Amino acid sequence: MAYIRKYKTTSGATGVQVCHKEGNRVVKTVQVGSASSEVALEKLLKKARGIIDSEKGTPMFNLDRYSKK
Repeated sequence: MAYIRKYKTTSGATGVQVCHKEGNRVVKTVQVGSASSEVALEKLLKKARGIIDSEKGTPMFNLDRYSKK
C-alpha cells in the first residue's frame, strides 16, 4: 500500500514523502520535497499523487526511478 506522508521540517516547512507499506512496516520511502507555501505544497502533493498513480496496476511497486541518487 502506498500513501503520502506530510510532516513538519526543522525549518518550519512542510515535507512530502511517498511511503510504501508491506504489512505494518514501511519498506520504501521517497522524498518528494518540502514547501514553505500553500501553492508549493499543492504542487508537491500533485507530484506525489502522480508517483502513486503511475505505479498502480504494475505487479511490483517500484519507486527507484524517483529516488535521488
